Amino acid sequence: MRFIEVLCEGSSDVPAIREVLTRRFKLVEGEHFRIHPHRGKGKLPLLAHRLKKPAPGDETLLAQLPIKLKNMGRQSQGGFEVAVVVVVDADDDDCRQLKQSLVDLYTALPTKPPRVLFRIAVEETESWFIADTSAVRAAYRHADVAILGNHAPDVVCGAWERLAECLGDMPADCRGREKTEWATAISPHLDLDKPKSPSFAALIGGIARIV
Repeated sequence: MRFIEVLCEGSSDVPAIREVLTRRFKLVEGEHFRIHPHRGKGKLPLLAHRLKKPAPGDETLLAQLPIKLKNMGRQSQGGFEVAVVVVVDADDDDCRQLKQSLVDLYTALPTKPPRVLFRIAVEETESWFIADTSAVRAAYRHADVAILGNHAPDVVCGAWERLAECLGDMPADCRGREKTEWATAISPHLDLDKPKSPSFAALIGGIARIV
């Protein structure tokens, strides 16, 4: 069995990922996996600087990724082989180019974990929620899910803004705290057997191959 280290952008990503690992795969946090949220997405460092420590104060996922993958290549956990899952939002990036950049980084590292899974949330993790309107309605009875029905799953539409509007909130008034609250409420209701979001389904399928 493998111990899974999950690296993600921030605290609002954690509830859905935890649901996948615990509810779908029956894993125990701390015993079978850990989730490491960061302070945003950030940018991959230039190739010449990828093995240097990130700039002081830069705790974003992509800035920290090279050194963390290198260090995780040297560790074991209770005798288990360590596998790393990296979950990053596509945002405005081309998801294929972003994925290739991550694979290229992994390939170039001199020391690395034997198993790394890169998964891109298209457009962002809130896309997983707005694709599953039943989960949104189960968490928030007052939600106007008709607002979400005009968008195909994973289409770039400003997912978190649409979710805010669906819940009766003004996007301009919402920050990371609200996103984490939404994720905490909605994630327990997500359909993990037949995910509505293709990128969420790809995450679950990738983890299935690891465990």
